[in-house]
Amino acid sequence: MAPITFKPKQATKRLLAELSERAQEILIRRYGLGFDAKKMTLESIGQKYKITRERVRQIENYALSAIRKSDAFGNEQETFDELESLITTLGGLISEDEFLDYISEEKSIQNNIHFLLVLGNAFKRAKEDSEFKHRWFVDDELVKRIHASLQTLYRNLTDDDLIIESELIELFLKEIKDLNQKYKNEEIVRRWFNVSKKLGINPLGEWGRADSSNVRVKGMRDYAYLTIKRHGSPMHFTEVAKAISNIFHRNAHIATCHNELIKDARFVLVGRGLYALSEWGYTTGVVKDVIMDILKVNGSLTRDEIVDKVRNERYVKDNTIIVNLQDSTCFRRNKSGKYTLV
Repeated sequence: MAPITFKPKQATKRLLAELSERAQEILIRRYGLGFDAKKMTLESIGQKYKITRERVRQIENYALSAIRKSDAFGNEQETFDELESLITTLGGLISEDEFLDYISEEKSIQNNIHFLLVLGNAFKRAKEDSEFKHRWFVDDELVKRIHASLQTLYRNLTDDDLIIESELIELFLKEIKDLNQKYKNEEIVRRWFNVSKKLGINPLGEWGRADSSNVRVKGMRDYAYLTIKRHGSPMHFTEVAKAISNIFHRNAHIATCHNELIKDARFVLVGRGLYALSEWGYTTGVVKDVIMDILKVNGSLTRDEIVDKVRNERYVKDNTIIVNLQDSTCFRRNKSGKYTLV
């Protein structure tokens, strides 16, 4: 089912008919309403007509004003009402690209819809800035509320946070709990997320800060991080390379993957070729270092207690831990059979 009932090109044609031929041509070139759907800049239009860009701007503004004062504009009120109703149905605030894509994939139709939005008195456009994309809305107070809630949501995230979509939506709905009930559904909230340039979604469908390496995935290390995090437990580097190929459909050479894991502080070697995420609480260093850290924190411990705690940090055999405990330069066994640091 088509999202609109009117024909945008025909509506535009009726409105342009109110203008002189040159004014029509300038608007057609400016908004890409012609056959090739190419939009021209003020500069390039000025060069074509041998006038200044400021003069082009004046003609454009005059032409838009003339259309709004014409009988044809009043006759298209149902067209404008339908567009206003659609924006409200989609959440009252929507990014320009998403709205145009929602109506049609055809560029020429998108350009005609954009032109109608520019003309309509009910529609307001906020330009892209450092936080938000180009967006259209009809209610100022609603937009202020959504902007503020999106900003709060972003501030409460850290660079390392990755949140599944349903949880992020739940958090956001708490921020807007007193908003009109008609806006409180997942589809609308997703559209609001899409307005933000600060929030982003990674290839696994997890949300976070858009500039985080966990979301803006670039190289092997980022893909390896997402792979191990998704797995939920330590992985051998050969498994990591294979998983990157299977999940993300990217070539992942085993040797290259291993080298990248070694270089990145997000990963900890916890066994022969086994890597965990440092955020899981694993520490760096060889087994002896791990034992020393455990004794520093916990004081004297029995052999079995040490083995259990090391096994939580490293994927090694019990005998490897026991052999390391025999280093008398580092560890001493007291009369009660517990080990302490020398």
